[in-house]
This record gives sequence, C-alpha cells and structure tokens, in this order.
Amino acid sequence: MTNEKQTAPDISLAAFQRLIREMYVEKDIARGVDGTFMWLIEEVGELAGALRDGSHEDRLGEFADVLAWLTTIANVVGVDLAEAVVRKYGSGCPGCGQFVCICSDAGKP
Repeated sequence: MTNEKQTAPDISLAAFQRLIREMYVEKDIARGVDGTFMWLIEEVGELAGALRDGSHEDRLGEFADVLAWLTTIANVVGVDLAEAVVRKYGSGCPGCGQFVCICSDAGKP
C-alpha cells in the first residue's frame, strides 16, 4: 500500500445532474419545487456555518449538499444546468463580456 494521494474523479455538470436525477427524481417531483427550495435554503445555512466554524471536511460536505439540492430543483423544473451555465457564462462575464472580469467593483459580479 502506498501513501499516494488519490485524485477525485472528474464529473461533469451534466453527469452530476443525471446522477442526481437517477437517484432522486421520483422523490423530488413528489416534494415539488417549494419543498425542494426549502431544503436548498437549509443547506445554504449549513454551508454558512461550515464556512464560519467548520472543518475542511464539513465544507466539502456542505458544498456538495448545496450543489445537489440546486441540481434537484433544476431537475424538478426541467432546467439543464450545463445549458444554463453555457448560455450565461460561456462567452465570458455577463456584465463585461470578458473571460477575466473587468466590471467595476461597485456592480455585479
């Protein structure tokens, strides 16, 4: 046995969305958008706590949970996350159009 650090497998946004859909879609549809959104907000709160006082392991788990619940909502309402990201950010910053944002600090992003 070696002490080599194992690298995490790459997973695309589309593959992650399929994975979440395959595992949970029936429950997610039954819960609906409102119930699912409340779970997302709860997980965002847990992420906030992990960012303030949590360990790296806590943060890993909470980031994963927030992404999973956001993905769940997208599945329930029929949004392809990869398409959404490409449309919004695929040509650069939505504000200035650059791949390295040059928007003023006063505005978004």
